[in-house]
Amino acid sequence: MEFADRVVIVTGASSGIGRVTARSFAARGAVVVAVARREEMLKRLVAECHEDSPRSHYIAGDLGRREFAEHVIQETVERHGRVDVLVNNAAISKHKQIYHVSADEAERVMDVNFRSCLWTTFAVIPPMLRAGGGFIVNVSSFAADVVPPRESVYAASKAAMSAFTEGLWNDLEGSGIHAALVIPGAIDTEIWDKEDEPVAFDGAKAPPEIVTQAIFEVIRKRRREITVPRRKPDLMLARFLRAYFPGLLRFGMRRMDPVPKEVIERARARAVRGLRLGDRGEG
Repeated sequence: MEFADRVVIVTGASSGIGRVTARSFAARGAVVVAVARREEMLKRLVAECHEDSPRSHYIAGDLGRREFAEHVIQETVERHGRVDVLVNNAAISKHKQIYHVSADEAERVMDVNFRSCLWTTFAVIPPMLRAGGGFIVNVSSFAADVVPPRESVYAASKAAMSAFTEGLWNDLEGSGIHAALVIPGAIDTEIWDKEDEPVAFDGAKAPPEIVTQAIFEVIRKRRREITVPRRKPDLMLARFLRAYFPGLLRFGMRRMDPVPKEVIERARARAVRGLRLGDRGEG
């Protein structure tokens, strides 16, 4: 597939996977619409994209709001007449003891990580149908398959995205619209510096470029799903244990990142005082 003059929307484009992906599409001559909240970073990205793709531009805003997510598709179609590729990559992390997470925090994670994908996908299907086809690539997470400690909410948001995408494989059959799922393991991005609580994982992190390569592969080869890094022993082992020895997997996770007794006792004390989850009160 040639990407010259194709209209490509990349969400979460201000840094990490999204930034690398936007630059890579622009380098191939695509018209990139970069979407994220941090406008100054988007300006710098688009300036770089203009070296290869002068028509590329950005739309800054909060994808966790349905009005904005739908606006991104509408503005792109009004400006360029179509959307050829939608890459749903925007996400926020939530690495926290469950006792410390509020319902509002959990809802925000679902809005940004899953519902934004739902809203943009529903908005982009009609213009793609009018054009005869297109590509929707959703960037999920290995955490959706094997849930790490303190990431229940984040994993749930990505699991919803994964299940939604798998459903699209059948629902969009015959439409000309190809839906694909890219599942990254640990990737070296700034998300690790934004965690609410310290992370126990200290393994190797792959560069974001491997995720971008997978995005191009699912488009060019019309693949349905790719996990990256490929054939990584720890990912393969985790999936094997999850399928056949889940108790052993849970034991290993408890050893790696146990829940301290004092965390439970403080949460119990807050519960006795009538506080809700996430309300830390006086400790």
